[in-house]
Amino acid sequence: MQSIVAIVGRPNVGKSTLFNRIIGARLSIVEDTPGVTRDRLYAQASWLRHNFLLVDTGGLDINSEEDMVKSIRNQAQLAIETANVVLFVVDGKAGMTDGDMDAADILRRSGKPVVLAVNKLDDIKLDNLAYEFYSLGLGDPIPISAANMLGLGDMLDAVCSHFPPDEEELDEDIIKVAIVGKPNVGKSSIINRILGEERVIVSDVAGTTRDAVDTFYEKDGQKYMLIDTAGIRRRSKIKEDIEKYSLIRAVAAVDRCDVALIVISAEEGITDQDTKIAGIAHEKGKAAIVVVNKWDAVEKDNKTMKKYDAEIDDRLKYMPYAPKLYISALTGQRVSNLFNEIQIVYQNACLRIQTGLLNEVLIEAMARNQPPAVKGTALKIYYMTQVSVKPPTFILFVNNSELLHFSYRRYIENQIRQNFGFKGTPIHFIARNRS
Repeated sequence: MQSIVAIVGRPNVGKSTLFNRIIGARLSIVEDTPGVTRDRLYAQASWLRHNFLLVDTGGLDINSEEDMVKSIRNQAQLAIETANVVLFVVDGKAGMTDGDMDAADILRRSGKPVVLAVNKLDDIKLDNLAYEFYSLGLGDPIPISAANMLGLGDMLDAVCSHFPPDEEELDEDIIKVAIVGKPNVGKSSIINRILGEERVIVSDVAGTTRDAVDTFYEKDGQKYMLIDTAGIRRRSKIKEDIEKYSLIRAVAAVDRCDVALIVISAEEGITDQDTKIAGIAHEKGKAAIVVVNKWDAVEKDNKTMKKYDAEIDDRLKYMPYAPKLYISALTGQRVSNLFNEIQIVYQNACLRIQTGLLNEVLIEAMARNQPPAVKGTALKIYYMTQVSVKPPTFILFVNNSELLHFSYRRYIENQIRQNFGFKGTPIHFIARNRS
């Protein structure tokens, strides 16, 4: 399970500087994919053999009417809800403040592991300034300088010491399915309907699922692991922040899955938050199914489903491969069909095509539509081969990779899909110069 580490602290203690130092040059986890809003709120990070998701609460939008103490309290509370480990940053030069003490009280009572980093101690002679922070009751304060990269190794060792042991390798036969979506779309209700029992707390209040739960399930001889995403208790009134943290939970869940069920509420239609979550699955190369829940609550005629299809296709232009399934967790309508679709998209994500067959399709595609030329130089594609699965990834050997325009790459992808299917899974291409 990928651990989530949240950086918490009052403004100007150096949270963002520390965030950037830990992640290095990787300032964003996403590429320029249409329909996906990028925030520098979270990023993948690593230390020694540990990989984790790092969250910068400095990216939170705090309402202007809130005072500093309320702001830090909100940050601390949301971090507690979201993170496995909290990295609490204070300013060693400024000394301890009321905001530090207020946040420390919340963190201490939460029971979550907390690492206390005393920042801005730019010289080893200043380390004694860290001593007063012992009174926060959060264990040994670790003196650091994010700006000068001092003490970061000891700090990250302390953070990683709180990570759970590595998961034992699951059976290869188990398909890992993440149920992701914004709060109150019915994720827990879907799992309960599948299991036939009230195993996950369900409520009409958004964000009532308190902890991420892995549930093992077997159907028709196939084993599944259902990964539920934890919700956020609505203690904060800052809706945007709660949505951002829900997004972070989705990132962590999608990271672990083979197939992502992107759950959308039929009552609300597809929203910006839905497109962000779908974009996470697409960018991570995961097989995906768009699940429109609460279909029983919608007044329908013979054009309703086509209207929903068109809206989803328009908002998720970047993933036309994802099938759509309209269900009702409340009544059980079509819920049993989920596993047929999961099987199909998973098998397609694992599909390998022989090089000979691939190149037959490639030659025929190029004969039908000649590769483009740029400034008099024509693109030449010599051959193609598949190098990996989950997602299916292909290398195109070319004379000049810069000549492979995205439109021709999409054309080749469409030809491959027409011949081999690949329903439900993204396809990745790598252009490589033959020389």
